[in-house]
Amino acid sequence: MKKIIMLCMLIGFWACNNDDDQTQDPIFCTEELRAGLEVIVKDAVDEMFLTEGVTVIATDNEYKETLENFTGSNAFFGAFERKGTYIITASKKGYITKTSKQVIVDEDTCHVITESVEILLERE
Repeated sequence: MKKIIMLCMLIGFWACNNDDDQTQDPIFCTEELRAGLEVIVKDAVDEMFLTEGVTVIATDNEYKETLENFTGSNAFFGAFERKGTYIITASKKGYITKTSKQVIVDEDTCHVITESVEILLERE
């Protein structure tokens, strides 16, 4: 009788530990924060990078974010770990404000997939 009880306990223990969600190739995600949008703004004539005095805004329905330009970078970043369908507006004094077509930011298992966009501003 003890052997039967032990056998039942072992089978029960094995059944509870049998995790069907485990895979042979587990996915390990990093803890870094990734931008969904990377926007480069240039002068339409000479294609020089524009960062000083430039405002870049990403809009996804009711969501609105002013993208950031980090020191030493020619790009504006935003939508960190946020998927969505964005319209990007870039403006600078002395230039005509430009609005992009829809930009779709998707995600994989761990992070958003960064979409790079280039906007050319024309002088007024």
